[in-house]
Amino acid sequence: MTEQHYSLDDIRKNVSHIDNEILKLLSERRLLSLEVAKSKIGTAKPVRDQAREQELLLRLIKTGKTQQLDALYVTQIFHTIIEDSVLFQQAYLQKLANPDSLQPVARVSFLGAKGSYSHLASRNYFSRKQTKLVEMSCSTFRDVLNIVETGNADYGVLPIENTSSGSINEVYDLLQHTSLSIVGEITQPIEHCLLTVGDVDVKGINTLYSHPQPHQQCSEYLHSMGDITQEYCSSTAEAMQKVAELNLPNVAAIGNASSGKLYGLTPVKGNIANQQENFTRFIVVARKPVDVTSLIPAKSTLIMSTAQKAGSLVECLMVLRNLNINMTKLESRPVIGNPWEEMFYLDVEENLKSDVMQQALEELTRLTRFIKVLGCYPSENIKPTEVEIEE
Repeated sequence: MTEQHYSLDDIRKNVSHIDNEILKLLSERRLLSLEVAKSKIGTAKPVRDQAREQELLLRLIKTGKTQQLDALYVTQIFHTIIEDSVLFQQAYLQKLANPDSLQPVARVSFLGAKGSYSHLASRNYFSRKQTKLVEMSCSTFRDVLNIVETGNADYGVLPIENTSSGSINEVYDLLQHTSLSIVGEITQPIEHCLLTVGDVDVKGINTLYSHPQPHQQCSEYLHSMGDITQEYCSSTAEAMQKVAELNLPNVAAIGNASSGKLYGLTPVKGNIANQQENFTRFIVVARKPVDVTSLIPAKSTLIMSTAQKAGSLVECLMVLRNLNINMTKLESRPVIGNPWEEMFYLDVEENLKSDVMQQALEELTRLTRFIKVLGCYPSENIKPTEVEIEE
């Protein structure tokens, strides 16, 4: 029996056919997950069932082994599929909980032009909501808020913290004075690289353009470059546009490789951030708060000012501990005009409407000089279900 040989074109056609079948099946699976969400409305069951997910993953790992697929490969693929399923169900349930917010088109403000990290985060967030965007670029964080406050945009997207450079203090300071509510969040991977006009030698670069945050997040690599001039721009998009206009071999921008293509730039050095796992968390703000269904995990963000005496902050934090409310973020910022007085920002994993959160707010109100809820919103940080993978 002679062995059949396929041409490269035939092999590629078969691979493309399989890829199309995979996409079809993923679409069918997503629609079934929507039916799961509908069934949970009547039973009031939460979207996530960690025990069910763990059982599913273990079964898939076992089945994968019979197909010569290693456990890590299967786990990575299905973690992504499960995350998509959870977010898809959450988006559906949130639409039911907030019928007034249903709109086919949304006006969204963000920092920088097309290609900035804020722009990418905006697109990724609203793609989950299946909402078309009218994109409104802004030159400052204050403008992002103002355009929403005045009704000229429906939503604003702002970076709030980064795994490498920490909190974005300017945004926290602006949140002290806004009337807007936080209605959503998204965590965006940040993949910094050097972008130039053409494929140039990195050693010849002596001037770098970017927003101050990427400069800070890539400080170790920039130090290794020696004596270079760091020029600050209002966004990574402006930096890329500047480098494209200069059209010089000795200048570069720090930004995202795919965004650089919009400006005709070439990535000449990737993975330049201090941390390889570099993520920025963005918040979404709007004029009206949203209701978060009890079927999905929620976050609430508060700001408060405590009395100027020893132990005041500890007393407030003990309220959360005693009520078993998990705090995921605590940030302090100075109160403008009041020297040595701090405003504290807290993110907690609890729905504002829950009995335990209402009790916490009641106790915190008695202990603080000032307290305000900035928003309650769906938590979209989907932690993968852990399973033990046998070697």
